[in-house]
Amino acid sequence: MFKLIKILLPVLFIAGCGMKPSIEDAKLSNRNFSLEEFFEGETKAYGQFQDVLGNVSRRFTVNIKGSWDGSNLVLVEDFKYDDGSEEQRIWKLAKNNGNIWVGSAEGVVGVAEGKTSGDMFYWAYTIDLPTPSGERRVSFKDYMWMLSDDRVLNKAYMSKWGLPLGEVTIMFEKDL
Repeated sequence: MFKLIKILLPVLFIAGCGMKPSIEDAKLSNRNFSLEEFFEGETKAYGQFQDVLGNVSRRFTVNIKGSWDGSNLVLVEDFKYDDGSEEQRIWKLAKNNGNIWVGSAEGVVGVAEGKTSGDMFYWAYTIDLPTPSGERRVSFKDYMWMLSDDRVLNKAYMSKWGLPLGEVTIMFEKDL
């Protein structure tokens, strides 16, 4: 068993470090992702969590209400999980220097930091995440792409101590 762990651990670490998008990647459209414009008002999201082996273990929907005051974006996220549990997270984001964002929410350790570039938004943070088996401190690296005026795709890579735990895929839809 120990030999298997010694082999799998480096493989998982290498897999977790590579093959991820980058904010510097070539842009796929000429859109400019404006978080404050897209998330102001009501947005609906559909998502799921997959572990490192690709097993889907949790699905959810999120109703989001966003408000923008010219420099701060507040997102009230109401999660409903397929197992019947519910959760609310309230993000408070501030826009700095045009395309730099910082934010906080209950459970976030320190400050969440992000950046927009063309049709993409990159967002990184550590959070004490409530789970069915109890709270777990994990780190997220989120990549969001504005696919159209009413759709944003989010791919989030979740890790603990630098080791990959899985991925969260979310589709945000805006009623125009």
